[in-house]
Amino acid sequence: MAQETEREKMLRGAWYDANFDQALIEERSKVEMACHAFNQAEPGSAEQLDAFKQILGKEIPAGVTVLAPVYFDYGGDFTSLGEGTLVNHGAYFMDGGGITIGKNVFIGPFCGFYTATHPMAYAQRNKGLEKALPIKVGDNCWFGGNVSVMPGVTIGSGCVIAAGSVVTKDIPDNSMAAGVPAVVKKHIDQEDEFIS
Repeated sequence: MAQETEREKMLRGAWYDANFDQALIEERSKVEMACHAFNQAEPGSAEQLDAFKQILGKEIPAGVTVLAPVYFDYGGDFTSLGEGTLVNHGAYFMDGGGITIGKNVFIGPFCGFYTATHPMAYAQRNKGLEKALPIKVGDNCWFGGNVSVMPGVTIGSGCVIAAGSVVTKDIPDNSMAAGVPAVVKKHIDQEDEFIS
């Protein structure tokens, strides 16, 4: 039986060597170069579009807008952006555990989605160990600026996450959450909430 690779450990949410495994280093380096090309290209240019296709490893979903700079660790099959999603400047997708973003999601500037965690004990941390847990975001959500989403969190559809919040636990559908750590402040009635 073949020994499990560090990538396979990462994908199943086990502790893996993130810092010193050559295959993962090379995978991240390839995506880092594509992010660099995207971030340096003229906004809206063919070069920028090509670089983003390289990051995702597939066609860009309809209506997706991503503003530079943006950063992904792995891109490709690790991050999914739904149709109509807007990613504002300065977003970071630490996507080793997988990040799924639904349709029509507004991601404010300087938001971070962090699937990775490290051991508390420094001896283990210094060995490069890491664990990555998936982040899932439903449809029609809005993230204010500087929101941080932590490993393993699921955010339901129709949610609003206030600027500067740190989301450490799951948020149910149609919730407005705020704070550090973020807590649900109110339920959003999608039929009654309107601007007059």
